[in-house]
Amino acid sequence: MSESTWSPRVYNQINTPRKQESGQRRFSIYWTWSYPWESNRDVTELDNRFSTMTEVRRVAWPAYETPAYSQENFLQGIAGTLELFHLSIVLFQQVVGEATGQPVLDYQRIDQAGQKLPIDERILDDTDTLMVFGLDHLVTEQEAAPEEIEAIKQWLTREGTTLVLSPHHDVGFSNNMDQRQMEYRHHRDALVPRQQRFGRYTRSLMKALSVPVENRWGLRPATVEGTKNRIAPLTTFRDLDDRGFLEGVKTFNFHPHLPHYAITTDDANSIRLLAKQPVDLTRPHPFTEAGEREFNMFLWMPASGQRAGDILLADSTIFTTLFGGDESLERFWKNIATK
Repeated sequence: MSESTWSPRVYNQINTPRKQESGQRRFSIYWTWSYPWESNRDVTELDNRFSTMTEVRRVAWPAYETPAYSQENFLQGIAGTLELFHLSIVLFQQVVGEATGQPVLDYQRIDQAGQKLPIDERILDDTDTLMVFGLDHLVTEQEAAPEEIEAIKQWLTREGTTLVLSPHHDVGFSNNMDQRQMEYRHHRDALVPRQQRFGRYTRSLMKALSVPVENRWGLRPATVEGTKNRIAPLTTFRDLDDRGFLEGVKTFNFHPHLPHYAITTDDANSIRLLAKQPVDLTRPHPFTEAGEREFNMFLWMPASGQRAGDILLADSTIFTTLFGGDESLERFWKNIATK
């Protein structure tokens, strides 16, 4: 991966609308969480919350044992973990910004100061590609309002728009404790509780936009034999990839619990499965016990009818460096920015 060139960070600033330029796609990232609700969760609760930064430091030791992440310089509660997500997209912002000549904007549904920003014309008017990162826990009750849904539908009638939907994993949905334990032992991430269910906001959007997909499970991808975190190559369906999103792309990045994007329709014309990811078979999981060996990783709904824009489905971790990456991943970022 190329190194990020750090520019001065700006906080609490109102966006100046970006001008539309031919061949320069304007990207906006939208985190669906309520930052205060997520960061203020009771840390004595076991399930359905993010880890604190202290927990991250302990589990990932000694990766964060530097002055930059000390209590003098970095938030140690859940808020610190949320800030890691913001930092993890900096390289994506740089790569896509260089490819498009436009800055990549970073929005939150409810930010640190409690300021709520629904998806409306303030975001959409100067956006060509909107990336909706579904990292809101179900218990925080985030849902797209009718006005947001209508605004997005209207925006998608504009030529050249792309909506990227990224609902995260759904771990431990069953009340069966043995199944929850099996899921945990499969992904093996001590920072993920036995139940962690994400994506109520993106689920509400998918339902309203007739996107026939459900985010299920949290699956550990297979790795190259003899390596710990070098993810196995994708199984791609390039004959369906008319736009070339996967041109030159062999792998995404490793993440220990990725969602399976289950297709819920038999209409092959409405949605295209472009890539599947081999799953780790070394430890059992209900998904593999049902005979599955790969999970759906990247899907595309081409423009159809009144919808002139495309809809893509890919997990938000694919656009971050929190769990690593390589030239293949960076090529994917450039493809979605320019294809």
